[in-house]
Amino acid sequence: MRSSEPIIHIDPELCTGCRRCAAVCPVDAIIGEPGRPQEVDAHRCVICGQCVQICTAYAPDHLEPADGLKAKRLQRGQLPSVREPLFAAYSTGQALGVKRALADSALYKVVQCAPAIRVSLAEEFGLPLGTLTPGKMAAALRRLKFDRIYDTNFGADVTIMEEGTELIGRVMSGERLPMFTSCCPAWVKHAETAAPELLDHLSSCKSPMQMVGALVKTYGAKQDGVDPAKIYSVAVMPCTCKEFECSREEMEVDGLREVDVVITTRELAHLIKDAGIDFMNLPDESFDSPLGLYSGAGSIFGVTGGVMEAAIRTGYELVTHETIPNLQLDFVRGEEGLRTATVQLGELELKVAVVAGLKYVSAILNQVKAGQCPYHFIEVMGCPEGCVSGGGQPKLLLETMRKSAYQARKSSVYRHDSHQQVRKSHENPAIIKLYKDFLGEPLGHVPHHLLHTTYQSREKAVSPISAGREGGRI
Repeated sequence: MRSSEPIIHIDPELCTGCRRCAAVCPVDAIIGEPGRPQEVDAHRCVICGQCVQICTAYAPDHLEPADGLKAKRLQRGQLPSVREPLFAAYSTGQALGVKRALADSALYKVVQCAPAIRVSLAEEFGLPLGTLTPGKMAAALRRLKFDRIYDTNFGADVTIMEEGTELIGRVMSGERLPMFTSCCPAWVKHAETAAPELLDHLSSCKSPMQMVGALVKTYGAKQDGVDPAKIYSVAVMPCTCKEFECSREEMEVDGLREVDVVITTRELAHLIKDAGIDFMNLPDESFDSPLGLYSGAGSIFGVTGGVMEAAIRTGYELVTHETIPNLQLDFVRGEEGLRTATVQLGELELKVAVVAGLKYVSAILNQVKAGQCPYHFIEVMGCPEGCVSGGGQPKLLLETMRKSAYQARKSSVYRHDSHQQVRKSHENPAIIKLYKDFLGEPLGHVPHHLLHTTYQSREKAVSPISAGREGGRI
């Protein structure tokens, strides 16, 4: 798939024109009159998939079980074995291609999983909301015939090493502040569209997914003794925009795509069911090393404020050379909206902001444009409560389930972090070895080649969006 191809669609045969999708779209990309089929402005769309999550219009009875449904599933990239309603709003799937690749013995199949997958995948198999199943997930991926089971959490730890170093450098020099995080592809696409003059304010770090992709085909290939050209790199993400991200032309390493294809949480569940794997009774298995070993800081990237919390854990110790007194930073945790805080790192007073939900970022963008933004570091996540609420997560059929699902998934993420022996990225032994043996210093020549990127201006076509509320201060 090319990055220019639309990923989010609304089926005009199924759309009732209720415009619930328009109500949740943070960038006004849903176009249409009430009571008539809606359309997606692909240029303005940030591919967050919140319209896919909220849509309740589905295929009527006259399409079942005839060829109509089969044709629509094929058009959407779904496996023929999928048995679930076809909703009007949908994202193009990649499960068919992944199933074919898994059967190709000439390929070396590598998979990575985002932090938020392990707290939501089990919902597709009837387990309670937010059930934590990293071990069953690893076992299922191994039975799907992946050769290596790696983890995006490892890339999150690398991101903290690179992004944290970049932030400290910018704060000390006073240049290009505030610095925005760049992990969320929906936020990056929105920045390229709505505020291209501010792109220098984004961290140059690739997302954790792309960092793992780059390392899989360099460091990982060397570790496994595999020709990088033979590696088929799959990422399982809670996000419908990640397929767009991996297909961006910048996301190559030495002429190879870093991540070949992205599937969502729902698509992984479809593949597991299609293969007849008894997920509920799988034993817990481990991720493979070295790119599957992560800290608690890497795991909290799946929730709003997680990148900020992980960065502060490491930044505090790099600046003060002292152990951070408390690893649970409640002042950056929370729900949808804008939260702010001032953090004392030795003699450095760091002002930070966390934006959860893209509709809350416009006020800050306007402040930066006016040269009046008081913050040094700003985390932005496109979805309401971070990746746990992503457009590729299990669909919540009842609106009343939404709040409890987000809370349950977040609680599991934090519990997973609290149970890790290592909870700071810079203390992850696999990260220390990676820099010692392969990368050298953060922001050095090799990391710059593999782990950093550039952005591109896109045509401005975004309507004003609402301002967020100000949060607390410590």
